[in-house]
Parts: sequence; C-alpha cells; structure tokens
Amino acid sequence: MGMADLLTPLLFSLGLNLSLFLFAYWKRTDKLTDISYALTFASIAGFSFLISDKSAGKAIALFLVLLWAFRLGSFLLSRVVRVGKDARFDGMRENFFSFLRFWVLQAIVAWIVSFSVILLMSSPSASPSASPLGNFSIVSLIGAVLALLGLLVESIADNEKRAFSLNPKNKGKWIEEGLWKYSRHPNYLGEIAFWVGIYIFSFPNLSQKDALIALASPIVISLLLLFASGIPILEKRADEKWGKNKKYLEYKKRVPVLAPRIFPK
Repeated sequence: MGMADLLTPLLFSLGLNLSLFLFAYWKRTDKLTDISYALTFASIAGFSFLISDKSAGKAIALFLVLLWAFRLGSFLLSRVVRVGKDARFDGMRENFFSFLRFWVLQAIVAWIVSFSVILLMSSPSASPSASPLGNFSIVSLIGAVLALLGLLVESIADNEKRAFSLNPKNKGKWIEEGLWKYSRHPNYLGEIAFWVGIYIFSFPNLSQKDALIALASPIVISLLLLFASGIPILEKRADEKWGKNKKYLEYKKRVPVLAPRIFPK
C-alpha cells in the first residue's frame, strides 16, 4: 500500500465536502447537510472502486456501502423535509468558520471510517485464473452477513422511532417498544455492527499492515458513537427531559445502553 492509496481518497473527501459546504452555506439549507454524511461515504467508496483493479469482491463491498448510504441518506432527508431543519446546526449554519469546521471534520471522519473499503479497493485483485472473488472466504461471508444484519437492525430501529415520534399519543414520551425494549440505542448498535462487518469482509484481502490500519474504521465509529457525537448527547438530552421520572430511571436500569442483555431482567 502506498500513501497515495489513502491520501487520494482524503483529498477527494475534503474536496467534495468543501464544495457541498459552499452550497449549503449559500442556501442556508440543512437538507444537503443531512444527506452529505451518507453521500460522502458513497462517493469515497465509488471513487476508490473506480480507480481500483476491479473484482467481484470489491463490487460487493461497494454495493454494501451504497446500500447503507442510500438507507441512511433517504432516512435523514425525509426527516429534515418533514421537520424543516436540523436543530443540531442552529447557531452553526450562519457562522462561516463554525460551519466550515463541521464539514472538514465530517470529511476526515468519513475518510477514516472508510479505511476498510479504501484499503480493500487498493489491494491487488486475484490473478485471472483465480476466483473472481479474490481471496474472499468464509470470513468474508461472515462479514457480509454481519454488515447486512447491522443495516437491518439500524433500519428497523430508525423506522420504529420515527413511527413512535409521529404518533401524537407519544408526545413527551421515550420509546420503549420493538428493538428499543432491549437497547436504548439499537440504531447505533446496528451502525457499529455494519462497519465491523465491512472490516471482517475486507480482512482476507488485506496485508497484515493494511489490516491493522483498517482497524481504525470500526474503532473510530464505535468511539464516536459511544463517547462523543452519539450516545452521550442523546443520553444527556433524555436525562434533562425525564431524569426525575421514576419510570424512566427504571427503564434505564432495565435496558442496557447499547448491547442487549443475554438474560433480560
């Protein structure tokens, strides 16, 4: 692996996000901002595939990422269209440098989380006489299944929460049904499972060095969701709303924050 294998997608990601930033800042629109995260991943994967020596295995990896990006992007777009704006960007979208910082960080995060895909795409394909899937094995199959299961869990959880929030009877309540009976953040559990699956899928075709570098992909997304931009923010908001509610406190004790208990209480 040469440094260009990683640096070229980084420059691509930064260029894409800076272009999107200029348009979003000009229009003051959250619609583009909300779908840009998924769009960045899809673009990095597509760009990396186009400049690779293509194989069926690499095409499968591209398909998985595009499927994930389409699902997430369409979900976020439908939500912002329904609500009208994304409150996360209040006080940011009007400030050039604060808004710019968000887009630059997004470009870098998407690049790092895409390491598994980028390094897979840059790995040498098998010889013509070998399997068109390259070095893919039962390990890759396990990774693909895990990625699809993660995507399914994430999709179900998001749809359950959307249906719950759209029901006027649930106004001011927290969701405690469906997958949310077993995890307080099943959508994030699915997200982490997806990227762990992508890493496992890519692993058989990576050199030892690349496999270690690609570990940044599932590790970074897990750290972000567990300790930074994901769960801590939502848990804080929930505690502010229902922290004095006895039933909510019982719910927190009963339902784990991420991974379901093997033996529920």
